[in-house]
Amino acid sequence: MAGWLLFPADYDPNKRYPMIVSVHGGPVWAVRPRWPGVGYGPAPLSALGYFVFMPNPRGSMGQGEDYTLAIRRQMGYADLRDILAGIDKVEAEYPVDDQRLGLTGWSYGGFMSMFVPTQTQRFKAVVAGAGIANWKSYYGQNSIDQWMLPFFGASVYDAPDVYAKSSAINFVKQAKAPTLIIAGQFDKECPAPQSFEWWHALHAMGVPAQLVVYAGEGHHFRKPEHRRDVLERALAWFQTYLGPAQH
Repeated sequence: MAGWLLFPADYDPNKRYPMIVSVHGGPVWAVRPRWPGVGYGPAPLSALGYFVFMPNPRGSMGQGEDYTLAIRRQMGYADLRDILAGIDKVEAEYPVDDQRLGLTGWSYGGFMSMFVPTQTQRFKAVVAGAGIANWKSYYGQNSIDQWMLPFFGASVYDAPDVYAKSSAINFVKQAKAPTLIIAGQFDKECPAPQSFEWWHALHAMGVPAQLVVYAGEGHHFRKPEHRRDVLERALAWFQTYLGPAQH
């Protein structure tokens, strides 16, 4: 599994730092060797003093068809194993505080930001953007369901159990990480009701959670004031639950 690691600003190898794991969308996508943009994402997190790990786990493109299809019928499992192995590798080489790990992502990365905390307690704070909490209900809500058949192997009507086993909502009692949930009002790719469902479930379980829905926005936010607000809220969330980035 390949990945990219962005160092904190003013890095000092004698200090210990928190780390944010940023999972890309897709799932057929990949983090490429380029400087990350200045919107919500790795660059401002690095500027505030976080390590930022950007993995390309199984399901990512660029390492062959078998690698991309390795998450077929097991979304969230093979890719999570790769991500955790990547974190272990980083922590073995760099001064990362394992007790201050954060998780974030948008779209498929938002799904992972909802699903992963139900499978491991390693992450202490989460920001889930445009996520998917329930693949079964998502199948009937989104406008791009054709992509799902190759990865799930059948429609939700023919293989509901496959969809259920990768749905965070079915494991919500195992979720403990404080979670900020971001959604666009008119998102057709990852509809806002998925975020409503996840917030409601976390709230019912007593997990600290906040849901923010941005009026008039779709899957990719266009209004500068909304993009800035997402950034400010995400940074504040991580600083609240992970503590100061530098100490």
